[in-house]
Amino acid sequence: MLLFTPGPTPVPESVRVAMAGETLHHRTPEFEAIFERTRTLLFELLGMDEVLMLASSGTGAMEGAVINLAHSKLLSINSGKFGERFGKIALAHGIANVEIKHEWDTPASVEEVQAALNANPDVDAIAIQICESAGGLRHSVEEIAAAVKAHNPSIMVIADGITAVGVEKIDVTNIDCLISGSQKALMLPPGLAIMGLSNAAIEKIGSGKGYYFNLATEIKNQRKNTTAWTAATTITIGLESILNRIKAEGGLDKLYADTARRAYATREAMGAIGLSIYPTNPADSMTTVGDAEAKKIRSTLKQFDVNVAGGQDHIKDSIFRINHMGLIAPYEACWAVNAVELSLAAMGRRTYDGTANRVFNTVYFGL
Repeated sequence: MLLFTPGPTPVPESVRVAMAGETLHHRTPEFEAIFERTRTLLFELLGMDEVLMLASSGTGAMEGAVINLAHSKLLSINSGKFGERFGKIALAHGIANVEIKHEWDTPASVEEVQAALNANPDVDAIAIQICESAGGLRHSVEEIAAAVKAHNPSIMVIADGITAVGVEKIDVTNIDCLISGSQKALMLPPGLAIMGLSNAAIEKIGSGKGYYFNLATEIKNQRKNTTAWTAATTITIGLESILNRIKAEGGLDKLYADTARRAYATREAMGAIGLSIYPTNPADSMTTVGDAEAKKIRSTLKQFDVNVAGGQDHIKDSIFRINHMGLIAPYEACWAVNAVELSLAAMGRRTYDGTANRVFNTVYFGL
């Protein structure tokens, strides 16, 4: 069965082997050396002034970012399940929250963010997804972040890149906190959250807030190549392995180019067999198809050994999502798009003629 869900993604065999070695204690020189090397690789990946690794899911990093960087009021962008989560985190901690809310196929605009800031001068942080994976849309985060900083440079910009880091090159010029997670484009098991911080964010954090997610405590410790609490040792070893493998296979620029080409080829293939792309501004991390029979298509795909993801909440059964994150062999991507066409044929919706596979190959390989 080919796993084509947008997280968790398949873990490469070489990474599984690396993680299968002897268990290391996290308070040893041996692990500190691994931690130091992994930190160095993360600075290259994120391009931020500081990096942190947290033993948690990505939601833990979201919570840590909100409680440490939103001291007055948070402006959250809600175009899906994960944008909604930022607001819920703020309210759970008694932090005032104002929300820009859209349907899950619609990204936020610079103009409405500016209007919200004008109406709420006490906002000191904004939280937004780069890719809102609930519907597969891409917010114009770089433009929004630039507008926020032009409005007030002291406002912290928190960007959830859990399904964007490792997918595309992100301009972090105006981003103060960039969040990622292990189980997406980094092709690791769930359980490790990653954060990049700007110097302005570090200053805002000060002595930090919270206990487990007190980022000041983590900064102090991780600069010494250790962690405040028990480290996710095995996944950290895997992270070093996958980042080194990405470098060995052509580097980040090649990974980004391959992912973008795979995403575009898949969207073109879906359109060629009569399917519609759900979001108005699709992210390259996944192709999200909107279809009244999405649930049935997902189920039928399993007959062809392909597992894709459905939606959540009100669009649970009306979309399906095909992953593009990670080191995906072209033949596997071909298999997935071909399986979608085979599924439509099995459902009696079209005669199979290989259109999806042919279009994918034409676009991806230039054939």
